[in-house]
Amino acid sequence: MKNTIFSFLGPYRLAVTVALTLTIVELSVELVQPLLMSKIIDDGIMQEDLSVVMLWGGVMIGLSLLVFAAGVTNSFYAAHVSQNAGFDMRSKLFEKVQAFAFSNFSQFPTSTLMTRMTNDVNLIQNTIFMSLRIMLRAPLLVFGSVIMALLVNVQLALILIVTIPILVVFLVLIMQKAGGLFKAVQSRVDTVNNVVQENLTAIRLIKSFIRRKYESSRFTIASNELRTKTVKALRLIETTMPVILLVMNGSIIAVLWFGSFGVNTGGATVGEVVAIINYVTRMTGALSIFSMIIMMFSRARASSERIMDVLDAEVDLNDADDEPNMPTVTQGQIEFDHVSFRYPDTERFVLDDVSFQVKPGENVAVLGATGSGKTSMFQLIPRLYDIDSGTIRIDGHDIRKMKLKHLRRQIGYVPQEAMLFTGSIEENLLWGKEDASKEEINQSLKDAQIHGTIVELPHGSETIIGQRGVNLSGGQKQRLSIARALIRKPKILLFDDSTSALDVKTEKKLFQALKNYSCTTIMITQKMSTTMNADQILLMEEGRIVASGTHDELMQTSLLYQKIFDSQFGKEEVTDVR
Repeated sequence: MKNTIFSFLGPYRLAVTVALTLTIVELSVELVQPLLMSKIIDDGIMQEDLSVVMLWGGVMIGLSLLVFAAGVTNSFYAAHVSQNAGFDMRSKLFEKVQAFAFSNFSQFPTSTLMTRMTNDVNLIQNTIFMSLRIMLRAPLLVFGSVIMALLVNVQLALILIVTIPILVVFLVLIMQKAGGLFKAVQSRVDTVNNVVQENLTAIRLIKSFIRRKYESSRFTIASNELRTKTVKALRLIETTMPVILLVMNGSIIAVLWFGSFGVNTGGATVGEVVAIINYVTRMTGALSIFSMIIMMFSRARASSERIMDVLDAEVDLNDADDEPNMPTVTQGQIEFDHVSFRYPDTERFVLDDVSFQVKPGENVAVLGATGSGKTSMFQLIPRLYDIDSGTIRIDGHDIRKMKLKHLRRQIGYVPQEAMLFTGSIEENLLWGKEDASKEEINQSLKDAQIHGTIVELPHGSETIIGQRGVNLSGGQKQRLSIARALIRKPKILLFDDSTSALDVKTEKKLFQALKNYSCTTIMITQKMSTTMNADQILLMEEGRIVASGTHDELMQTSLLYQKIFDSQFGKEEVTDVR
């Protein structure tokens, strides 16, 4: 794992130290036991001295009880460290994602972020626990067994000096190869999650277009690719076990063969041969779990790289530094001064040299064909993206010199797609203002023209709505989104075609209620009935403002505006409106 991953263990140094100390205690007892068995055999059984057997046998029982207590305590501390480190990791990732600019989400799609914050963190969390509890014992046991074997009988231990380095080199090579394979596996997990997420989100559309078979085949392909990559990685890991057993069983045979000669010639005792066989057997058991260790460390290494990719990602949109007398939104005046903008990693400008001014309290309508840049322009006002050139000013201040929280706190944004969250209606409204009173909640519902509907529900504003407001109609979701924006009483109110599901009568009541709010209102709309009542109309085409003015002015000066009007009302009604 990368060094930066280990920084999450920093706050838990004491617990890590205790866990490692207890691991060493367990390991020390395990390494001493074969030596005690050698003494029992040579000095007790071979000499027929029961007191020696009882003495060292009692010592072994006492050490076993010590190891039991150390093991239980070790598990507690290992769990404490792994769970807390995992919690910190997830919190840090979530905090980083919250700070992302929209351009970062094109680099890290939703599905991969979900996998990294859940699957990848869980893998590292489990690896930390297993490392403190089991994994470190295996290499230490192998190393310690070789040392103890040398102390028991140098000649027989030379067999291990030859075989162990060969196995270590083999296992290191396997781990390096497996790391890349498991990174590919995690990438395929991202793909599967993406397919599942899209299907669950668009399940109504899938059923409407009878696309079940097609979507099932997409999932099958993605799942099959995941299976193929996983099998390939696991097959590589599984090759370690036969090699380890072959080499270690060969070592046991060699120890028995040369040990028998040593016993006959006086170069070794029976107890020494038994002790070394015991050490070889313990090493075989330790090396046997190396396949699991390699798999977990390889997956953890791949996961740590993926996590660090997110944590090290550079956020393109930087907040202004804290300074005395920071500018804030007080009036709601908006100015675009020769603004040009294109989305990250694209060449085409979606806004090209856009300039306009909106006075405080004005009601502005933005009109234009699909793809003309209306929504893109809206997203620049709360600074969801940074512009390529020009300046956006609010109350005369460049928004790049404002703190984002100060800027966005005074903007009520109602997006094109009404987005509601699982929870009660009241909880959704409190998104707009966390400390809103019951009176403010009811007033915002009334102004959004949905209070009557909410009152008729069995639990009123405490009614639970499904994810994305699945149990509400389109008009109800739009009006709740509007109420959420109104409850904060913003200085700037942005409607991104967010009254499309409202009938003319309800929309008229809504705009009448908005007159009670001291705010600048800008709305994207395709309804000419809405546009006609605006103080100013901005007509957009291919990323430019091609005309601006009141309804009467544009009817006289803009042929495009006249065509849009005619398409909705007809030529006969043009005369009536004039």
